Parts: sequence; C-alpha cells; structure tokens
Amino acid sequence: MSDILNKEILDYLYKLFTIEDDILTEMEIYGRKKDFPIIDKYSGKLLHVLTQIKNPELIVELGSGFGYSAYFFAKGLKRGRVVLIDYQEKNIEMARYFFRKGNILEKAEFRVGDALKVATEYENIDILFLDLEKVRYLEAIRSLERNLSEDALIIADNVLWHGNILSKSDRKAEKLRTFNRFMSEKYVSVIIPVGDGLLISVRNCSI
Repeated sequence: MSDILNKEILDYLYKLFTIEDDILTEMEIYGRKKDFPIIDKYSGKLLHVLTQIKNPELIVELGSGFGYSAYFFAKGLKRGRVVLIDYQEKNIEMARYFFRKGNILEKAEFRVGDALKVATEYENIDILFLDLEKVRYLEAIRSLERNLSEDALIIADNVLWHGNILSKSDRKAEKLRTFNRFMSEKYVSVIIPVGDGLLISVRNCSI
C-alpha cells in the first residue's frame, strides 16, 4: 500500500463518499447475517456516479445476488432500467423486496436463470456489470460483445481477487488474469483498487 492510500486515508474516503441509505444499511445487515458477499459501499458509490455520468437506457447485471450493487445503479438512473439476473429465485425475490421498499421497483427488471444466457436476450446494453462466477468473466464478455451499445461501459468486480490475483496456484486468479489482460488489450480499461478491485472498460474509445 502506498503512503497516499494508507488505512487512515482509505477510512477517510470511505466515510466521506459513501451513500447513506436506510435500505442499503438493511441490505448490508442481511448480507452479513447470511454471509453473502456483496460489493463494498465505496465501490457501490462509484457505480452510482458512473450511472449518472453515463445516463444509460439499459444496464444488465450478471450475478445480482439479492440486489445490493444493482440498488446503486438504480439510484443513479435518470431514465431506463437495470436488469438483475441471478440463478437463485430466492435471491431475486429478496432483491424485489428491497427495491420495493426503496421505491425504485419501476427502475428494475428481475430475471431468474443462467445470467449469461438471459443476458443474450438484451441488445444495446449501455452498462454491463459482471459479478457472476469469476471463471466465466471472459466467456461472458466474448458472448455479449455483440449485445453492447456502441459506447458501452463494461464493469467487473473482484478483478484483484482478494489480493491474490498474482497467485500461481489459484485457478480463479489465473482466469481473472486472462480476463484482465484481454480487457486491457481490446478495450480502454482501468482497474480501480477499491473493494476487491473494480475494472472499468470503455468500448470504441481511443487513447
């Protein structure tokens, strides 16, 4: 960790720039109770800001769980909708519950099934968020490239894999390294070292 991003500075950033929302707090409590992994709140704020900047018509999220990260997207939407996809119906039902409680149900579409297969039903995706099985990230982007809008954003969580991205004995780390390299070569991409590493890529953008 650099001298700039020491623990005190990170604590300062997380306290200053996170979103305070009663529903998000309830979702965080639910996640801890169920031992369910969710994106960290600072990364969620980044999703919220990117949504407001991009002003998308369509966000498709692969691996939505009970809707925590999608809630940040939905709160940032000025128009359009976010599609939540998860293979477990109980997760999608909890997401629907939280979105209804947060009065943003109309901003979302809820789907149950294999996220990659369901996502292929959508075209002109403005923001594609990857949070499904890490070994499927590369498969997902290759399968869905034709479904993206001209200047789509691709965002992927967990790309530093709990700090183990350089591990030679971790199969998921190896798959993520391959994905990260692919995204760095084909798209204009950055990895933001917040949470577990958030990759942000832009389609059809030169540098």
